[in-house]
Amino acid sequence: KGKCPEDGWDESTIELFLHELAVMDSNNFLGNCGVGEREGRVASGLVARRHYRLIHGIGRSGDISAVQPKAAGSSLLNKLTNSVVLDIIKLAGVRTVTNCFVVPMATGMSLTLCFLTLRHKRPKAKYIIWPRIDQKSCFKSMITAGFEPVVIENVLEGDELRTDIEAVEAKIKALGAENILCVHSTTSCFAPRVPDRLEELAVICANYDIPHIVNNAYGVQSSKCMHLIQQGARVGRIDAFVQSLDKNFMVPVGGAIIAGFDECFIQEISKMYPGKASASPSLDVLITLLSLGASGYKQLLKERKEMFSYLSSELKKLADTHNERLLDTPHNPISLAMSLKNLDENNDAAVTQLGSMLFTRQVSGARVVPCGSVQTVNNYTFKGFMSHANDYPCAYLNAASAIGIKKQDVDVFLKRLDKCLKTSRKEAKKEKSVNEITNSNTGTEQLED
Repeated sequence: KGKCPEDGWDESTIELFLHELAVMDSNNFLGNCGVGEREGRVASGLVARRHYRLIHGIGRSGDISAVQPKAAGSSLLNKLTNSVVLDIIKLAGVRTVTNCFVVPMATGMSLTLCFLTLRHKRPKAKYIIWPRIDQKSCFKSMITAGFEPVVIENVLEGDELRTDIEAVEAKIKALGAENILCVHSTTSCFAPRVPDRLEELAVICANYDIPHIVNNAYGVQSSKCMHLIQQGARVGRIDAFVQSLDKNFMVPVGGAIIAGFDECFIQEISKMYPGKASASPSLDVLITLLSLGASGYKQLLKERKEMFSYLSSELKKLADTHNERLLDTPHNPISLAMSLKNLDENNDAAVTQLGSMLFTRQVSGARVVPCGSVQTVNNYTFKGFMSHANDYPCAYLNAASAIGIKKQDVDVFLKRLDKCLKTSRKEAKKEKSVNEITNSNTGTEQLED
């Protein structure tokens, strides 16, 4: 049926299935005589076993989704993976998605592939409208494709940074719709930025006949992000949405899913990919989904939501004890932010030092964002880089509840963060006292002079 099985398979069943696929590839035929340059020859037995002897990769030189005659097993693997992944995207909340394919590139390069496909449809276009999100790969994806990003600054509503819909529409009118390749929006993001107003953006794109590409990097695990995509497609226009394999399915980095509501357009993107491609990302995600089953993946989504609530409540308690606060970002379903005003007021360096302290204590993934940092990416200068705004009111720390997180992860993180905050405050106070004494002595010396 091409759907994810409801209950996961055991490892021996999955291995038997993969071996059955592998014997369908010509490089594994007993009497095979290969006289071409690409015959699936592998020098190392260890490498062959690592790939279950599925060596030919996926697709043909003109289409990553095409069937390769001498690699029937690998081709079947590719078709099944795309079908199972489509089933999971529907299960996760985008019910009307019609087509998708796994591409062996991470999210940034997969977005670039989407933009390059649109180039042929809109040859005059040179701009991409991009509500600002401080993440280098999605910015560079537009530059690499040869387009000029038009950065739309976010608006501050309470603690949240939200899409400036009026600025987007004003910029479309100023540049001319025919000169705009697409609107490039984002769902999953670090708080205090929240997912873009996808419904409003989709309506604008439909009204001005402008394509709409959504960066849904780690949004599959969030029912709220997936609902936004579904609603955007229902009321307006979304041409494609791109998500990472590693962030959503707990597999090694190196793959993404490009999905959409127009089957023909998604096929066009797959045909834009030059040459054959590695089957590793497809193999990894298929093994994972067969192992979990639909019920296993749904359980992971449920646990992630529960852990988000737990992380939110416990981080709020910790913030209160340190005279800080959990920023109010109800529209962000994955990431949380806690203010670091006390550290920031005492010493600018104390904020970044906190990040270093957490990292050396084996806390990964927590981001510490100081005020006023400046970063230049491809000749474009971002003020307040990492905070998604030129002047966010305070420094803060990010933590996220992503798929696979456990209660133990949250508890250990909070314990270590508590210790680091206590240490940072002591050091900041000590340094402040030293500075005050130094300034006092300097003042006395000046008076004597």
